[in-house]
Amino acid sequence: MELLEAIRSRRSVHEYKEEKVDEGVLERIFAESAWAPNHRMKEPWQIRLYQDNGKIGYAQAVMESYQRQGFFDGYEEDKTNRLQEGIRDFLMNIPHHALIYMERDEDVRKYEEDYAAVCAYIQNVQLLAWEAGVGVLWTTSPYLHDAQFSEAIGLDSRHFKLVSVLQMGYPKRIPKPKMRTPIHHKLDLHDGNEKS
Repeated sequence: MELLEAIRSRRSVHEYKEEKVDEGVLERIFAESAWAPNHRMKEPWQIRLYQDNGKIGYAQAVMESYQRQGFFDGYEEDKTNRLQEGIRDFLMNIPHHALIYMERDEDVRKYEEDYAAVCAYIQNVQLLAWEAGVGVLWTTSPYLHDAQFSEAIGLDSRHFKLVSVLQMGYPKRIPKPKMRTPIHHKLDLHDGNEKS
């Protein structure tokens, strides 16, 4: 697959087939993505992959976070139970959840550089996964900002920043493309010939 084709054809996937992605394919995706630009060759990204029975504890931590944040407030008990069961089933039916996180740096500039590098890494994951026929959804769900969620999965939120959870699997359905804004609406060129 040509690079431009991969960039243009990649989609955020919301529905997955039940089958797992081969471990070797996932390892290759995560390994090759490390060629992302990163300052001081720090390679700040860390990956925790939840799959199979590992998804049970992860899904439970997500549900508890949603409860703390009031997602189910105002509903009758029966409705709340159905909502919770639906979300839990949805999470369990996704073959792989890749939690991407990084160590926090007290230096704001270095922290931002690390965050940018992790985002570049994630985009590499998306493109390499797409090339391998694997769909990805880059999520920034509210529980990633919940310190108790971090603690529940064994990460100290004072030391680690949860950047994203990548939902991964073979696509059941590929969304239609959404048009992008023409670049002349975004690009402000300054070449010294501007009129004052």
